[in-house]
Amino acid sequence: MLAHSSRISNPATPRGEAEAPAGGRDMLTRVLLDLRLDGVEYGRCVMQAPWAIAFPASREARFHFVARGGCWLKLPDTDWVRLNAGDAVLLPRGGFHVLASAPDVPTMDIDALARVPVSENIYLVKTEHDGDADPEASTVMFCGSLRFNLDPLHPLLAMMPDMMRAGELAQRDPTVPAMLEAMEREVALDRIGACGILARLADVLAASIIRAWVECGCSDSSGWIAAVHCPSIGKVVAAIHAEPERDWTVPELAGLMGASRSRFAEAFTRTLGETPARYVARIKMFQARRWIAQDGMRVAVAANRLGYDSEASFSRAFKRIIGQSPGALRSEHLHARPRAAFEARAPR
Repeated sequence: MLAHSSRISNPATPRGEAEAPAGGRDMLTRVLLDLRLDGVEYGRCVMQAPWAIAFPASREARFHFVARGGCWLKLPDTDWVRLNAGDAVLLPRGGFHVLASAPDVPTMDIDALARVPVSENIYLVKTEHDGDADPEASTVMFCGSLRFNLDPLHPLLAMMPDMMRAGELAQRDPTVPAMLEAMEREVALDRIGACGILARLADVLAASIIRAWVECGCSDSSGWIAAVHCPSIGKVVAAIHAEPERDWTVPELAGLMGASRSRFAEAFTRTLGETPARYVARIKMFQARRWIAQDGMRVAVAANRLGYDSEASFSRAFKRIIGQSPGALRSEHLHARPRAAFEARAPR
């Protein structure tokens, strides 16, 4: 997985003044350095045809690596896609999809299959088949769920396609085929601890797929990545993300770009598809959700740190953008902590 890098402010910067914002490339580098993909669970799946597995929609991203054999993959409203040995796919938003030995096989839910624990967060799944079945004819896959540290509404995550294929990005990033080959070797050798090594390789491979897509797969003339690549607007976007708690005004942001207010607002809206004020508000709420959901910060404290005059006005803005009240989100966090502590102490 990519290493997490905490933001460190410059103590020499006077209070109230923004640091020199990073350029477009630096902004992308910063986002990718901050990006973490942590494996929630992984499964080694040995499937004997005929078989078809439905994966329900999930909050986590889904990852599939075909180690041996081949299968078909289908997303809603798309045609079947053939996956061969050595292929890997990432579904960054964890949408509903089906993997099957053939397109016409009736499906069963992944949770209906028996799981045999291999180690912590790693399990083995096998389909039932006759004793005469040839094990060498089975399809072997390594499937997993991964959690992003990015907010689900982060512009980068929202822009990602429903499915990313490693093969399509391999020619743009030389590390991708090298990791695919390493995963194939681990499966073929079947050595002690192979599943654990595969899990770590999958974390890194998924992050590399995203990096290759960011660097080379997004050449649209509009949208968030286009804005970040733009030398002038990229500085503005970087500054907003670096200090989401700052009370940014359009004149200040226009000054960073070195343009008049009207020219800046027009260029920003044309590129990102929303006004500077709406974008700043969204980034503030992303930061607030992180504070509340991960740290359990009180709603009033978050509202004050983000410059809102009252907790009520902050709560209205939060619910409008996030779709949930900050109080309800904090309650979820407070209820989840004792449950997680209990599960950690429970015998396995």
